[in-house]
Amino acid sequence: QVQLVESGGGLVQPGGSLTLSCAASGSGFRLSAMGWYRQAPGKQRELVASITSGGNTNYADSVKGRFTISRDNAKNMVYLQMNSLKPEDTAVYYCYVETTLRFGYWGQGTQVTVSS
Repeated sequence: QVQLVESGGGLVQPGGSLTLSCAASGSGFRLSAMGWYRQAPGKQRELVASITSGGNTNYADSVKGRFTISRDNAKNMVYLQMNSLKPEDTAVYYCYVETTLRFGYWGQGTQVTVSS
């Protein structure tokens, strides 16, 4: 079992920045892909960014150039640096990780609200 704890969400003005963090804990696991998804009210959950164990990244077109995903393999953590935030970035952001045995785990979600 892997437990995920997210932090860093909150209220920010348009054009501002936030950094989300997600810590994975448990025993007997090795992480492969890690990523962030988001779900806005009335919309489907969508992939925001992902990163492989080797550091290859993938971003949704809507966040390219504004968001940066990174990970610390020694600490089993994944981060999402969000810059130039827009009101349309408002959503609940979920951390997702996959182990080398192909089990997937979700975080509880953290609210990001972009509003003046």
